[in-house]
Amino acid sequence: MVEPLFARDYGCSEAEWLRSLPRAVGAHALSLRDGAATVAIGAGQLRLQWRPLPPRRIALLNLPRLWVEFTFDGVAAEERQVFLRHFDLCLQRGGG
Repeated sequence: MVEPLFARDYGCSEAEWLRSLPRAVGAHALSLRDGAATVAIGAGQLRLQWRPLPPRRIALLNLPRLWVEFTFDGVAAEERQVFLRHFDLCLQRGGG
């Protein structure tokens, strides 16, 4: 079950996040403002707020990080799950 309030640590820069966000929300209306966005989902909405975190350092490698807070308002649990399945798939990166 997807909780209506949660946060995630993404391994990307704010610029990468902003490039990926429109595809991740799909056909849902997206409204952007500095460090935040609103996504219309049915009769409700998802509010996103983000801020850069210090980079993750692995030896000489520096990986950008972004803290993102998700707040669903008026979106049923099943709708949240369906939305996030697509959202997560679009933001997924390659792995080993």
